[in-house]
Amino acid sequence: MSKSSKTNNVTAKMYDTLVRPVITEKSMISSEAGKVTFLVPLSASKDDVKAAVEAIFNVKVSKVNTIRQFGKEKRFKGYIGQRSDFKKAVVTLAEGQNIDVTTGI
Repeated sequence: MSKSSKTNNVTAKMYDTLVRPVITEKSMISSEAGKVTFLVPLSASKDDVKAAVEAIFNVKVSKVNTIRQFGKEKRFKGYIGQRSDFKKAVVTLAEGQNIDVTTGI
């Protein structure tokens, strides 16, 4: 396996680790304090998220907090359904670092 194919696999895995940024009013307010929120797979660890953010955005991450949100039970036209569970990662960036998630990658 050549070196370039190894790096392609690593970056592909890192892009799979960060599903999408969470763009809500609360997350935009926290982004002013140097915190960025991402939706991540349930299997992603804090170390995986930190490595992915540092590799993709070329920033220094100081801390990662994860939140596991269980899916709600909802009714639709009399039928009961279950929303999927999901996991969010709140990434605290080092002093002077920033990410603009509204522009895309």
